This record gives sequence, C-alpha cells and structure tokens, in this order.
Amino acid sequence: MTDRAFDNHTCIMGILNITPDSFSGDGLLNKSNWLEEALRKAAAMVDAGADILDIGGESTRPGAQPVGLQEEMDRILPVIEAVHERLEVVLSVDTYKSGVAEAAVQAGADWINDVWGLRADAEIAVVAARHKKKLVLMHNRSKPNQAELQSRLGGRYIGVPYQNLLQDVKNELLESVQIARNAGVQDDQIILDPGIGFGKTVEQNLELLNRLDELKALGFPILLGVSRKSFIGYTLDLPPEDRLEGTEAACAVGIVRGADILRLHDVQPVTRVARMTDAILHSKRN
Repeated sequence: MTDRAFDNHTCIMGILNITPDSFSGDGLLNKSNWLEEALRKAAAMVDAGADILDIGGESTRPGAQPVGLQEEMDRILPVIEAVHERLEVVLSVDTYKSGVAEAAVQAGADWINDVWGLRADAEIAVVAARHKKKLVLMHNRSKPNQAELQSRLGGRYIGVPYQNLLQDVKNELLESVQIARNAGVQDDQIILDPGIGFGKTVEQNLELLNRLDELKALGFPILLGVSRKSFIGYTLDLPPEDRLEGTEAACAVGIVRGADILRLHDVQPVTRVARMTDAILHSKRN
C-alpha cells in the first residue's frame, strides 16, 4: 500500500503488541489464539481509521525483560505475514534489531520503527536503505536505574539530566539522522519521534510535547507516541485503562504543534479527535 501524504491529514498508527507484558495491558501473547486475535484487532483498527499498524514483539516499558532475536521473530513474523496478505494497510515493525527488521521487511513490513534511533544497532539503517523503507528514529535516554515503578501508575523516569531539553533532544535526533544518511537512507525516508516517556520525567514529557513545533522545524515528519503513557497517568493520577481523555488531549495538542503521525492504542476515538483537529486547523480564515 502507498503511504498517505502527511499534508492536511494526521496519519493514525495503531499499536499491535505481540507481547505478554505490555504496560497498557493489551499484550496479545497472553491469549491462546493470539494470532487470530491479532488479525481481528488489526482489521478492527483499519476499519476504525488506522493508516498504519505498528507490530512489536518486545515491550519497551521500564523494567521489561529483553527478548531474544528468534523469539521476537517468532512473535511478530506470523502477524506481519497474515496482515500483509489480508489487509490493505501500511505495516510498521517496532524493533531495534537489524536481524528482526530484515526478516520483517521480507515478510511484508513497509516501515521500520527503531525506538533506539540506530544507537542499539546501526545496521537497521542499512536494512532501510537497501529496501528503501521508511525509518522512524526515536529519541531515547532510557536507563533502568532512573526509573521508578508504582503498581497502579506504572513506571516513570526521575532525575533524568538534560543541559537543555529541546536542544539535547534535537542534537541527538540529528546524530541518528546522520547515522542513517551515512548508511544510504534518504531524507524522505526519515521520520522523527521525540520519544515521549523514554528517559524523560513527567515534566520533561509535558514540555517536550508543548514544544514539539521546535522539533518539527528540523524538517522531518514527526511521529508522536503518547497513548496511555505514564506522564498522563501521573498528571491525572490514573492507571493505564483510564487514560483515554488524557491521550486525546495530548494528541490534539500534538497535532497543533506539528505531529504528522499519532501512534496509539485507542484508534477509533483518537481518529475522531484527529479529524476534528485537522478540520479546525485547515479551515479558512476570513
């Protein structure tokens, strides 16, 4: 499927977590019929307005256990193959391992979404360049020893040092961009993600979201992932299952500040928020 243009249309990326331990409680690997359930959920997301589906096999929540290469592929490849065969939708693979990215592209993935921005495995850029795939580069300063876990609200980062939050994030994203360019990735393949929730305190996440337009000025499309995240939970004192309204507010502000793609769990309600926000922003001024 051809990617939709970002102009005048905020793209919606639905999340398919093929894991047993997603922070949001939607990990499909807990179900005995997980492949069938993944297909059902994928179809429902597309019907609800998803332009892209992001399929991941390893949780990135604070405290999550790493998953081996083969296990990650065993989780996601059947889903990518099945969705690619049955649905007309752009497929993204959420991985920071080049071996998984290569296998996912061979199975039908159109995008590679790297939460470590090529800092864990720079060979992902080689895969993207060779296959001419879109590459999402996310900012990430996650360190387990800077995370605090609460049973009701989940994990959050505390005491994360930045000399200048926006400038540091911009500089580190541009370093990832240069790694991609050096591997042959073209600028029109690159999408940037500020990494809300990854190595940032609640206050830093709020500031980063409010100043997203400064990242947009770098000249690349912006992917924003705020869905059900802990900065919403700690701001509103709500667990993941009660964060829809907070997610909607954060997404609306994100669109106003320049987000092109929203990565989220609750596709139908947030798609409606996005369409309304788009309509307001693109209305004519007398």
